Amino acid sequence: MRGERKVESHVLRDGRQSVTILDLGCATQSWLVHHQGRDVPVVLGFDDPESYRDNPDFLGFIVGRMAGRIGGAAFEMDGARWALDVNEAPNHLHGGARGLHTRQWDMSPDGARAVELKLRSPHGEQGYPGQLDLTVVISLEDGWLCYDMMAEADRPTPVSLAQHSYYNLAGEGTIRDHRLTVPATEYLPVGPDLVTSGEVRPLAGMAFDRRAERTIAEIDPEGQGMDMTFAGLDAQADHPVRLRAPNGLTLEMISDQPCLQFYTSGKLIARHGADHGRERGMCLEPHGYPNAMNAGFPLSLATPEQPYRQRTRIRIASET
Repeated sequence: MRGERKVESHVLRDGRQSVTILDLGCATQSWLVHHQGRDVPVVLGFDDPESYRDNPDFLGFIVGRMAGRIGGAAFEMDGARWALDVNEAPNHLHGGARGLHTRQWDMSPDGARAVELKLRSPHGEQGYPGQLDLTVVISLEDGWLCYDMMAEADRPTPVSLAQHSYYNLAGEGTIRDHRLTVPATEYLPVGPDLVTSGEVRPLAGMAFDRRAERTIAEIDPEGQGMDMTFAGLDAQADHPVRLRAPNGLTLEMISDQPCLQFYTSGKLIARHGADHGRERGMCLEPHGYPNAMNAGFPLSLATPEQPYRQRTRIRIASET
């Protein structure tokens, strides 16, 4: 688009892995893991960085200010009503049509192991209160890809970021034979518009309770697609979110966030020459409670006294 600078990239390398990061939306464009004699692309992406300007499925982006859906695209805080951008009528999704994922961040590489990205989001952007100064540090070391996110605000404002990669550890085909374990005890029911109501239910006895490992095909035998929020997430080093593929690659995810959005790409379509489609990748997105300001959940805030922070770490390695 006219007036926009060229999308820049930086490659992180560690052993037999490489990760390409873009300044547009802090996107993780690619993650290659050398396995069984080839470089396996374990996240979905587009070859041309400029293609990320047309990426309505949020492939690889860090989304916000608020990840997830906000019902009615509005909320009240401290006696004021804030009307947000409506980009999934009548709701607000992942920060709006011109959310953080559409902005080009200032990128400062730190060799092959880390890159820092910074962005100022002004007061009123996409309807949110307060100026926000964001810093994301992405590093790759000892096999772990780490996303460190921070936001400083000049007044209290909601913030809940999410890293939105689509994983396919086989590098091709569908994810129905992948096996998933999620250390969570609850889930958030939603209405037909996928907006949370404020209810929390236990996972015990539910078909999608994934404390015991199951394949995606077992969880969703009809292939209808999954788009749900796990709550009570406790993803620690000794019990991470775990995803295993038949080729021997395993993903482990550790995060300090209370929720995990799980999406099996039921609405994903091919774009920009990429072989993407339904069930070709899955999103595992740690973040705060969606629609928290309207549903009565604990609200993730940045204030002048207390910046927002999130840390998510992901490792993909061979079991063989």
